[in-house]
Amino acid sequence: MKKIVISFIFVTSLFSLGGCTSLDVTPVSSITDDSYWKTPDHFDAFMNGLHTRFREGSFNYFLLGEARSDVFGDQPFGGEASQGMERLPYNTLNEENPVISNYGKFYENINQLNLMIYKILNTDNLTEAAGNYYLGQAYGMRAYYYFHLLRSWGDAIITTEPTGELDWTNLAKAASSAEDVMKFIKNDIDESVKSFGSDYTIKGRKAFWSKAATLMLKGEVYLWSAKRMGGGTGDANIAKAALTDIRQNVPDLGLMENYKDVFAYSQKGNKEIIFAMRSELKEFDMWNGSFGGNLLPYAATLATYYDASTGEKFDISKENLSGLMRLGIKKTNLARFDDKDSRKRASLNGAYNKLEDGSLDLIGAYCYKYQGTQDAGSTRSNVDDYPIYRYADLLLLLAEAKVMLGENPADEINQIRRRAYGESYDEATIGFPNQAIDKDVNEALLEERFKEFLIEGKRWYDLRRFGSEYVFKYTLAESGNEKKLLWPIDKSTLTNNTALKQTPGYETSGSK
Repeated sequence: MKKIVISFIFVTSLFSLGGCTSLDVTPVSSITDDSYWKTPDHFDAFMNGLHTRFREGSFNYFLLGEARSDVFGDQPFGGEASQGMERLPYNTLNEENPVISNYGKFYENINQLNLMIYKILNTDNLTEAAGNYYLGQAYGMRAYYYFHLLRSWGDAIITTEPTGELDWTNLAKAASSAEDVMKFIKNDIDESVKSFGSDYTIKGRKAFWSKAATLMLKGEVYLWSAKRMGGGTGDANIAKAALTDIRQNVPDLGLMENYKDVFAYSQKGNKEIIFAMRSELKEFDMWNGSFGGNLLPYAATLATYYDASTGEKFDISKENLSGLMRLGIKKTNLARFDDKDSRKRASLNGAYNKLEDGSLDLIGAYCYKYQGTQDAGSTRSNVDDYPIYRYADLLLLLAEAKVMLGENPADEINQIRRRAYGESYDEATIGFPNQAIDKDVNEALLEERFKEFLIEGKRWYDLRRFGSEYVFKYTLAESGNEKKLLWPIDKSTLTNNTALKQTPGYETSGSK
C-alpha cells in the first residue's frame, strides 16, 4: 500500500475533552502509517486532532454564513481600516479579492476525514462500537464541510480517497454539480446516522460531533434542499423528522432560562448547546483570535464614548476588550430589537457621543454576545465557545419545516419569544401570530432568527435558504444578480487547478 503522510496538529487540552488518557504518539507533526494506527488510542487521538482542525476554521464558517448579510455594513467607529472586509457586506467580491481563498481550506480537513474513514474501515484494532462511533463523527463532519461548500460555491470537488498531497489548489479535478454534491451530503448524513445507531451521547462538554449534531445538520440540509433545490414538502418532512428525533431522544436539551447564559464563559456545555467550537483560557481564543481582531473595539477607543446604560463613559477596567473592528455592525440593528427583548443587550451594545444638551448620539454598535472572561489583572480573554447548533435553532428550524408543511409554528416560535421577553412576555401582543410581522410567517421567522442568532454565522445562509428575493431585500447584493450570491474562486486556485472553472457570474477575460 502507498505510504500516506498524515499532517495534523495535536492540542493536548482538546485531548482532555475526549476519551483517551494514554497517548502513544510520535511527538511530531508528520506521522507515517509505519508508526500509527496501531492502538485504539491512536484513533482517539486522531479524532481529537480532527476536532482541533475543525474549530480552527470557525472564523471561515462565520464569514461564509453571516458576513455578507445585513448585520454588517457600517464603517468601524474606531476609525480602523477594514482591510478588505468591507467587500463582504457590500458584496463586491471577485477572483482577485475573494476574501476567502482555496475554499477556506475545507479540503485539507476533508482529506483528513477521508483518511480517518479509510483507516476505520480497514482496521482490526477497534471494537465495532468504537469504530461505528468514530464513523458517525467523521461522516457527519465531512457532510458539514460539504454543506458549506455547496451553499458558498455551488459546485464542488467531491473526493473520498485520502491523499498525501494536501495542497488542494493542485488537485487537477473538476467540480461536481451542486445537485451531485447535495446527493453526496445526504448520503454522508445517512452513513453518519446509521453508524451512530442508538448512541445519542454528546461528549466533551458539547465540543465533539454527535448524532444530535448530524440530525441538526440533516434538518438544515433538507430544508435547503426543500426550498432551493426542488425537494419540496418531501424534504421538509425529512427535516421535521430529523429535528423531532433529537427532541425525543436527547431529553436533557432545552432552552436556558436567561438568553445571555447560553454564551457565558461559566456556562460552557449548557443544556441548550448541541455542538459548539470550544475555546479555552490560555489555549484557544474564539475563532483562533479572529473574533477580537475583527469585531471588538479597542479599549482605549471605547473609553472615549458613552454607554447608554450608565450615561457615563465606558469603564475600560470592565470593557477592556482590546480588539479591532474590521467588520462594522450596522448601528440601525439596535433599533430592530424591542427594548424589552433580552436579546438586545445580550447581543449588541452601542457607543455614544454626548451632545451639548446632555443627550446621547449613537456613533456605532459592537458585538456584546461573547463576553469572555477577565483574567488576572486587566486582561479580558475572548474564550467563549462558539455555538454551531443549539436548541433554539432546533425550534426555529422545526417551525420553518412546519410552515412548509402547512402546520402551525406557534408553539416553537413562542418558546423563543417567551424566553426573550421573560416577565415582559404577553402572548396576546408578543406571541405568534399577534405581532404585525406575523402576517407574513416567512418574515416573522427570518426576523426571529436574526435576533436569536446574531453573530452566530447564520444570517446570510438564512436569507439564501428562504429565497434570493430576501437576499436582495435585506442586503447590499446586486439586485437580481443571483449568480453573485455564490463566492468566486480565487485566481491562484484556478491557476493551479486547471480542471476548475470560475463560479458563474465571476468570469473574467482570464477565467475559464
